[in-house]
Amino acid sequence: MNTSEIYRFKIVLVGDGAVGKTSLIKKFTKGTFEKDYVKTIGAQFSRYNKKFDGNIIRLVFWDIAGQDDFNFLKHLFYKEVKAAIIVYSLETNELGKKSFAHLIDWYEELKNYCGTIPVVIFANKVDLINLSNYNSSDVKNLVKQNKFLNFFLTSAKTGKGVVDAFNEIINTLYKKYCLELK
Repeated sequence: MNTSEIYRFKIVLVGDGAVGKTSLIKKFTKGTFEKDYVKTIGAQFSRYNKKFDGNIIRLVFWDIAGQDDFNFLKHLFYKEVKAAIIVYSLETNELGKKSFAHLIDWYEELKNYCGTIPVVIFANKVDLINLSNYNSSDVKNLVKQNKFLNFFLTSAKTGKGVVDAFNEIINTLYKKYCLELK
């Protein structure tokens, strides 16, 4: 007799435009990377199933546009979210600096719409920087101060850190919701 159960979780990815949210989802769910940037309009979602301890975890990733044009819809996008991923770019240009500076703004928005949920930071585009020059102290302090689960260096292009980063949030949800019910 099969005693596996199906659990469903909605996970939202937020962050400034062009930091790689859509690309990270595609890399994790399909193993692909598209070089050309396509702006997300409003929100898009991707489904992904994962087996865990003999159970099926059905994940729906909501990729929310980083532009303010869709603020009037955000209450709908955040409905029933169980966890969040905040993405910023490690690029040393204006995009990277602004996207890091906006991390707390994204977290405040999450708290406003979702309350207290597990949050992971993805420091994306690690393939575009020299890691020997990277100082993680600012993001580590942010993680500690706000009690985020963790932060991960990721690259949607190369796949570096992507699976581990997504699995961190999935494992947390499984422990929080599935094991509590048993």
